Amino acid sequence: MSNTPVTRRYALMGAAATLMTPSILRAQSVDAFPADESPIEQVVPVKRNISAFQKQQWQDHFETLGVGCLLADISSRAVHYWGGDEVTYRLFPSSVPITEELTRRGYSKVVRKAQNPSWTPTASMRERDPSLPLRMEGGAGNPLGTRAMYLDWPAYLVHGTHDTRKIGRQSSSGCIGLYNQHVEDLYELVQVGTQVRLL
Repeated sequence: MSNTPVTRRYALMGAAATLMTPSILRAQSVDAFPADESPIEQVVPVKRNISAFQKQQWQDHFETLGVGCLLADISSRAVHYWGGDEVTYRLFPSSVPITEELTRRGYSKVVRKAQNPSWTPTASMRERDPSLPLRMEGGAGNPLGTRAMYLDWPAYLVHGTHDTRKIGRQSSSGCIGLYNQHVEDLYELVQVGTQVRLL
């Protein structure tokens, strides 16, 4: 039996955690919430990576807004997006590379977008797992999920995933992964030429 005192906040957080499914983890405009609270914290009581769900400012990472900016914060496993309209802001939980050796950091940009993308494992992926196919068309088993945004770094993408267990974890071979419903939202906002920083 727990010795934790039952408060109204504690009871509500427990109920939210019990009822929570990935479909309600929708990213929302943080401006709709009080300055000291973030949208995800109100929906889900996240005890690890709490910094992942704090609003950031694009000016801290980019010189200009341009058509939009996307920050993949690998340490806190979160993706921030700022639209070129100076109003739109989205915040999503993400998966990140398994190891530091697979992690690339720095500035890039979106050079291509694809719906239901095909997947071609890299040579190093096939070396680690020879059972991987040479190529896989888009669909239910495809690890890129329903949308992909390709960076100007070869083989690095921001994409969805059908395996929702990967989000919030070190689980990729270098890419940044999102829930399919989140990547679909982001895909509609992101333009080719959007600035990207992996931090």
